[in-house]
Amino acid sequence: MEIFTERLHLREMRADDFDALYAVLGDSDNMRHYPHAFDEETVQGWIEKNLERYRIFGFGLWAVCLKENGRLIGDCGLTMQNINGSIRPEIGYHIRRDMQRQGYAKEAACAVRDMAFENTPFRVLYSYMKHDNVPSAKTAVSYGAHFFKSYEDDECLTDVYAITREEWQNMKNEE
Repeated sequence: MEIFTERLHLREMRADDFDALYAVLGDSDNMRHYPHAFDEETVQGWIEKNLERYRIFGFGLWAVCLKENGRLIGDCGLTMQNINGSIRPEIGYHIRRDMQRQGYAKEAACAVRDMAFENTPFRVLYSYMKHDNVPSAKTAVSYGAHFFKSYEDDECLTDVYAITREEWQNMKNEE
């Protein structure tokens, strides 16, 4: 699957994306809301896991590339995640630190949201993050999600944001 936006091209990850993804997921500052930055083995596993997701579900996290030059700057997509004990469709995103605060995460997440509601039966889409991950929460709000709930997870407070198909349809009707 490929998704094009004004500035971005979202595509399936490939083995040769390793170096560019490692620059995103191996950055300790970028991954400060995870238990740790990813090492080389974990990044390789990340790519393999998403290749498996494409085969099983038809979706996963996609490589987020700049349309102008094809450069990979992160990932964004739809995955099935355990959110407080329930498996739910989640929009996730990681953008390389030097490319943040330029609207790329919002642009990619909006494209994934639209793809999901147009091509899947899901009635609600979620994003979840550690309570202190304010940038991620702002991205969730920017694609139309609202605060849904918080729960304790591994001794941390986790916030969940959600958007329903009906809320999305109302947004689209107002455009």
